[in-house]
Amino acid sequence: MTAKLVLSTCPDVEHAQRIASCLVAERLAACVNLIPQMQSIYRWQDKIEQTNEVQLLIKSDHGTLSDLEARLTELHPYDVPEFLVVTIEDGSADYLAWLGQCLQRDTK
Repeated sequence: MTAKLVLSTCPDVEHAQRIASCLVAERLAACVNLIPQMQSIYRWQDKIEQTNEVQLLIKSDHGTLSDLEARLTELHPYDVPEFLVVTIEDGSADYLAWLGQCLQRDTK
């Protein structure tokens, strides 16, 4: 298993909670941390925008990335949701084992 940290943002806590709950329930993420009231400054449609957003830290693995991206895009209110992937180089063996167990799907 190659653990991944996926970064995304949402416009508000309600959207973030709904997306996080779906991703965990569907075993596409082991855990999603929500960091509210993050300030973002970015360019959108050739204008500089400034908004408060919720940062999502999505703990997952390489095997779920394609399905995770598709589901996040389907659930997300933004036209172009953030989907950035960071490979986890190292971590607690117990935590990484737990992460892998959370992502296992029944094959029956």
